[in-house]
Amino acid sequence: MKAISIIGPKKSGKTTLGLELARTLKARGLTVSAAKFSHHDLDWTDTDTTDYAKVCDTVAGFGPKEAFVQWTKKRFLPDLLPLLTGDVLIVEGGKELGFLPRVLCLGGDQSDGIDWLHPELAVATWGGTVDGVPAFDDVEQLADTVLAKGFFLPGMDCETCGRPDCRTLAAEIVAGKVTPRACLAMHNSIQVDIDGAVVGMKPFVEDIISAAIREMIRTLKGYSPGKATIKLDV
Repeated sequence: MKAISIIGPKKSGKTTLGLELARTLKARGLTVSAAKFSHHDLDWTDTDTTDYAKVCDTVAGFGPKEAFVQWTKKRFLPDLLPLLTGDVLIVEGGKELGFLPRVLCLGGDQSDGIDWLHPELAVATWGGTVDGVPAFDDVEQLADTVLAKGFFLPGMDCETCGRPDCRTLAAEIVAGKVTPRACLAMHNSIQVDIDGAVVGMKPFVEDIISAAIREMIRTLKGYSPGKATIKLDV
């Protein structure tokens, strides 16, 4: 799955850009999911959320006290990723997320400061410029960049990759120093995905699961060393 976040202050055009990008990607025959962050209590009748629902294949909402899909307590984006099936995930808001690349939407009121910028995570700007970050005013070109440079890390900060957190690795991926395969929690000797969404796991969890499965498989008739594929409904 390719993923991108659209970050900016109030009334900067984040939703307008997100919807336009979603329509562009849908027109290319891709499935598109959207995740909307809000500082207020969630309301499905909220205009922005319903607008995304009209365009995208799947929509999730995240508020300070609850999340969409009928959870009544705060959840995190990676928790819901298996439900947001699609070729592309568009996340609006979530400026604290350090495990996603971002598009900086630079219009609107910036009186609250620019601590949300984090240009080291930015693959593009829209409606303004930031040194070292490509600026776009054509949504088709922006869509190309999302498909080329979008990614999703598990946000586990497990340090398996040798970095202190996912934000550091994400910045290196955006800079082109490494690829998303540097995330060993997502690319290890055993891979678990739910409806196509890869579930990250820490090394000790990987060791426990892989050791148990290997020992059980060795008892089966027809066993021989090699790469095994197991499909399981959960």
